[in-house]
Amino acid sequence: MDKSIMEIIKRLAICFILILCFIAVNTADSAEVVDRIVAVVNDDIITLSELNQLAKPYADKIKTLGYPIEKEREMLFKVRDDMLNQLIDQKLTDQEIKRFKISVNEKELDAAVERVKEINYYTDEELRQELAGQGLNMEEYRKSIKEQILRAKLVNREIKSKIVITRQDVKSYYEAHSDKYCGEKKYRLQNIIMKTPPFVDEIKRFSIKKRMEAVLAKLKAGQPFEEMAKSYSESSGSCDLGLFAINELSPQLQEAIKGLGAGEFTSVLDTDYGYQIFYISEVVDSPGKSLEEVTVEIEEKLFREIVDKKFMSWLDDLHKKSHIKIIK
Repeated sequence: MDKSIMEIIKRLAICFILILCFIAVNTADSAEVVDRIVAVVNDDIITLSELNQLAKPYADKIKTLGYPIEKEREMLFKVRDDMLNQLIDQKLTDQEIKRFKISVNEKELDAAVERVKEINYYTDEELRQELAGQGLNMEEYRKSIKEQILRAKLVNREIKSKIVITRQDVKSYYEAHSDKYCGEKKYRLQNIIMKTPPFVDEIKRFSIKKRMEAVLAKLKAGQPFEEMAKSYSESSGSCDLGLFAINELSPQLQEAIKGLGAGEFTSVLDTDYGYQIFYISEVVDSPGKSLEEVTVEIEEKLFREIVDKKFMSWLDDLHKKSHIKIIK
């Protein structure tokens, strides 16, 4: 049959569905509109009740956050649009699953549920109780698992099976991220802090700073850092802050410890928490990893990135080839 004729038939079928739904709503005993079509996706429809059901948990959460009316309304509209787009994507992927005759048998479904129980150390009864707490029963949960498996099979067929990660891809990634794989220094830090209260006046601030500078002078004279911390630090816990890579520290602290080694300390620093002196009690050189050691890790990372990118591209193409109409 000619493609143009097929397209006309498809559009007429959609119009017929819309007319039937319109008649059903307007001939209901109650004057209240309980449902309507919010989108048409090829030969399928998305109803208002489907959209509301998916959006409800997010909408309920937003309503508890105490935003101004306008802000709340804006966020609710955003959630509605996001959920509608999600439903459209689901309809499109479900249509592709049907087109390719992808299926899941009961044995696969049983195995998937058992894996969930094993991972979470659930008995069958405990899983049912957990589902009940979420407002679900086992039948609904199995349906959800089935949909996830079907979509995973579709992604595997259309995307994953076509991805090849070469040795050169892995090597290029390794070389481009040498800072991650070639080892790094880590610094074990201790501190002495004298806190500056909020809105403290300049005279009080100056007084706190002078006291801290007196502590620094004693450190330079050879007083042990830990003893000085016990005597003068206003920290509620230990002065030992832990082990940090340089890029985990604030720019201010990175600059302050630049060039310092184990057993050395910074000058007095004016920080958001108060005046502080930091002491480097240990410098640890963590060993780097060879290309062979991280090949599998890099392959998995590249694979995930490519899958995500190709899936979005595939979904965009599916949108362009489909007849999608959103009904406001």
